[in-house]
Amino acid sequence: MRETQSISVNDDERMIPVWSIVVAFATFVLVEYYFWLVLPKQWPHSPSPLGFQLYFNISWGILTALYFLMVGYVSKDAPRRAMSSRFWMLACFVMPGGIGAVLYFLLRQPLVSCCPACGTQVEGDFHFCPQCNYRLTANCGHCFRTVRATDQYCTRCGHELAADLMPARLRALGE
Repeated sequence: MRETQSISVNDDERMIPVWSIVVAFATFVLVEYYFWLVLPKQWPHSPSPLGFQLYFNISWGILTALYFLMVGYVSKDAPRRAMSSRFWMLACFVMPGGIGAVLYFLLRQPLVSCCPACGTQVEGDFHFCPQCNYRLTANCGHCFRTVRATDQYCTRCGHELAADLMPARLRALGE
């Protein structure tokens, strides 16, 4: 498994890097410059109504800015999921019309974290560590479905969860 970059989930505002924000702003300005100053001089027809020009020009500027913000997000999100950021950034740039970004969001792996007992990298939906069998999440001992730490009974099978000897760290959340 690839080495992950550690960014906590609560740091979502830092998921778009500064370089991406700067490039997005610059492309927005360049697109607006092109559509307002360069293109009208080359356009052989009479100018379109001002409302249409505002809508069209600003929409294209926003779309290009969002494109670079999305590539910046992919560059930070892929390492958190033990995926190659270079590959997915290239896919986002090369595939036209945002298809690369759609593929990224459809195919991305779950978040990766570390087992508190042995330090092995485990996926976010694992109930137990595959190396040391440490219980990572609260789950029913009968049907093994995920339950909240505060639940008294399993919502799927009705099993009494107090009998499962929940780990101390999860028991403390429930109290």
